[in-house]
Amino acid sequence: MFSRKQLFFFSCLLIGLSSCTSEFVDINRPGNKLSPDELKRDNYATGSFLIQMQGVAFPEQENAYQTMIDVVGNYLGRYTTYTKELPKIHTLFNASNVWCAWPASYAPQIVSAFNEVVNLNGKESVPYVWALILRTQAFLRFTDTYGPFPLSLTSDKSDVYISQRDIYLQLIKDLNTATDYLSFATNVAKGKNALSSYDLVYNGDFNKWRRFASSLKLRIAIRISNVEPVIARSLAEQAVREGVIEENEDNCLIRHHRSGLWTTAVSWGDSRICADIESFMTGYKDPRISKYFLQPLTEGKRKYIGCRAGASIGSNVVAKRLYSTVNVSENTHGTWLTASEMAFCKAEGVLRGWNMGKGSAKEFYEQGVTLSFNQWKAEGAAAYLMDDTSIEANYFDALGGFGGTATRVSKITIKWEDSAPMAEKMERLITQKWIALFPNGQEAWNEIRRTGYPHIFAVPQATNRYKLLTPNRIPFDKNQQINNRNNYDKAVDLLGGPDDYTTPMWWQK
Repeated sequence: MFSRKQLFFFSCLLIGLSSCTSEFVDINRPGNKLSPDELKRDNYATGSFLIQMQGVAFPEQENAYQTMIDVVGNYLGRYTTYTKELPKIHTLFNASNVWCAWPASYAPQIVSAFNEVVNLNGKESVPYVWALILRTQAFLRFTDTYGPFPLSLTSDKSDVYISQRDIYLQLIKDLNTATDYLSFATNVAKGKNALSSYDLVYNGDFNKWRRFASSLKLRIAIRISNVEPVIARSLAEQAVREGVIEENEDNCLIRHHRSGLWTTAVSWGDSRICADIESFMTGYKDPRISKYFLQPLTEGKRKYIGCRAGASIGSNVVAKRLYSTVNVSENTHGTWLTASEMAFCKAEGVLRGWNMGKGSAKEFYEQGVTLSFNQWKAEGAAAYLMDDTSIEANYFDALGGFGGTATRVSKITIKWEDSAPMAEKMERLITQKWIALFPNGQEAWNEIRRTGYPHIFAVPQATNRYKLLTPNRIPFDKNQQINNRNNYDKAVDLLGGPDDYTTPMWWQK
């Protein structure tokens, strides 16, 4: 996907951008003025590259967040939607090539930093296995956005696309390497003392990084369960034995000087909450709704008002006033993986006949909801879980709004029913998981594509020939057809379908 010149150019560009925008903390790439001994002191060089990797794995800087997360996962996962006058966007299946190329343009930054960590520390070290975990987190998003992708394991093959299946298998291998290494207490303690000041998530607690890595295994196992059931079961059961995130205190939250979601949605006002999640939460009388969203400036038919995905926005100024925004502050930490998600994964694992430890599908389902309530400091989880009548609300647009009203598309209730058909149990499980995943839009989009749940509203504008409710993928950068033609053609072969929004992910098949 990237030539050596492109790798160098993108690395320099992105590093420069992170310096200009005070990315994360005031630590930039090591400069030429420092001697090799000075660079090694206090792990300065290694730490700087690991901070760079965290910036791609968990993007919160405004430009990275908007281009990798907001306009892709958040919009397509139906958490937020644009409120600017944009006739071309992924939601409408017609985004410009610049939008298609944006997410992939960050790959060289994590590749170059990873290689530097290896050069500085070798492969028998805490920095190396930490870098493996960060690369896995980043490349899962890259491949789940496009499908085949250049994993760039070696610099001389940085243009070569790898099938999504092979990427997943490699990332599983990398996670196993990391968890095996971090299982030794001596290695964990040594790494914590040396690298804690560069760790923006767990402050150098590598026991928690080990749990995060095992949690990624369980996330991956669930993702590939329909296409690789044997591998998925083995991986899921391994992850649970190792120990995944089970308490909110271990959630993967990254600190940044300014929340990416706050910047794009609140400060810039480029988006507002989506009608889909608002209608479910309104219908369920979900106490978390006031934790997730703020009331709009203009009073409407109900307290919180979402905007339909793909609405024809006539005025951003008006839309910002009519629709609710997200309830985040400038200092809110980014949320990337939670105990609640892991509980829902275990519930699905039990439904599939996997050994997820002590607990039934019902118990893990209720645990997932309860953990989410606790995470958001919302009251009423017990009563919520007993509700067997509330369903998604019909959607009513704001007075003078842009998307129009819509009839509910789901009648799934909240209370778990062991006697319900499997399809009903899966819809109930995934709908609640989707609500609890907020604001991780990438995972929300993954769940919609993987399961078809939750049911979502149709786009109120024409989408050319596309009949999907949300894209299955983002097309490759069209410049690849010119600058990397041979490898592009191979990538399309690996994709197994046209290079457009329709071709499903490998794990969807």
